[in-house]
Amino acid sequence: MPNDFDQIAVVVDWLDACRRRDLDALRDLYAPEASLECRCDGATVNEGWARLSSYWGPRLDGFVPNAFGLEEIEPTPEGVRLDYVSHEGLSVSMVFSFTGDGKILRTHCAPSSQPPRPDISRVQDTAG
Repeated sequence: MPNDFDQIAVVVDWLDACRRRDLDALRDLYAPEASLECRCDGATVNEGWARLSSYWGPRLDGFVPNAFGLEEIEPTPEGVRLDYVSHEGLSVSMVFSFTGDGKILRTHCAPSSQPPRPDISRVQDTAG
């Protein structure tokens, strides 16, 4: 079923919100039940906006000048793959999947040397 929104535009809006350090704008891009798996600093899974906010808040508060720089962006069968510069200045690859109404549903990120796992169909909360 084709989506009637531009997935790449949503990811560009995500990058822009991160560059502006705008946590509210970032939140507005996510579905309420959104989840994130980060393999950049250990396998962490965050589900729901409260956890996503606690994940992104510190990363937006302190980042290197070239953070959230676009390296590559392309559509994938799962949604969109983004290669960008992390808040620490490292190359990261992130796969975004979306709800039917254009909200970010899942993101999976990993260092560019270790591609994200877009094949995960069910994300579990590892925070306990």
